[in-house]
Amino acid sequence: MHNEIYADGIGEITVSGTTVRVDLVSLSPTERDQSNAPRPVFRQRIVMSVEGFANSVELLQKALRGLIEGGAIKRTPPVGADQDESRGAPSDVSPTSVDAKQNGSPNFN
Repeated sequence: MHNEIYADGIGEITVSGTTVRVDLVSLSPTERDQSNAPRPVFRQRIVMSVEGFANSVELLQKALRGLIEGGAIKRTPPVGADQDESRGAPSDVSPTSVDAKQNGSPNFN
């Protein structure tokens, strides 16, 4: 039997030397933020090498393209983004139509 972990998203990604830490979060059923939305709370951490992280990002991007092509996710291009004329899609990776929040990690500021 394998343990499975559910997460609503990634709360923070921290890079320290050759190690990457990815904090998984879930929306709290009891804790609320100032606008009364469920507050994301830390659930689990994935720790991997920089190389492992880079390989994982490539695999996640491939899965995301499959979800977009299958119609499971609709992309909303950022204002002024260049369009890939042959496919009518943004040429770079951009947030989905889901309300994405900026990563609060100092590694990405």
